Order: sequence, then C-alpha cells, then structure tokens
Amino acid sequence: MGVNLQGVQVTEISEVREFTKFGKSGRVANAKIKDDSGEVTLTLWNEEIDMVKAGDKLNVVDGYVNEWMGNLQVTSGRKGKLEKAK
Repeated sequence: MGVNLQGVQVTEISEVREFTKFGKSGRVANAKIKDDSGEVTLTLWNEEIDMVKAGDKLNVVDGYVNEWMGNLQVTSGRKGKLEKAK
C-alpha cells in the first residue's frame, strides 16, 4: 500500500542532476514539500521535474517513503503518480 499526500506545497526545488543507469540516461531533482504536519523531501524524476515549480500544491498518489542518508524522502515511484492539487 502506497502513501497518499494531499495538497502539499512545494517550497523549493534543487538543481537537476543527470545520470546514466543500466545504459539509460535520466534526470532527478529534490523538492522540499510541506503541510501542517511538517516538511519532507520529494524526489522528482524526469518529466515530473518539468511539471513542478516552487509554490505549487501537489497530491502524491500511491507513492512511497524511503530513507536516504538518514533522511526520509517521498517519491511517486513506478506505480504512483504526482498531480497538481486543485
């Protein structure tokens, strides 16, 4: 079961990094998102980077949480999706 976040606000987005893995290139960036309960990092992949900017409100549907270097991060993953909140 994935995690669902409703109406979280993007406060900042890091620089986009390019990578190659298993012969495929891609892009990744980290965004800070917050709501009344606090702030966490949202990992943005490829086309997600282009759809998000600071100040946007987002919903994360069926995403997941992992830990990277001692910090919790949220991502939409393969099965989840990121959408603009209405």
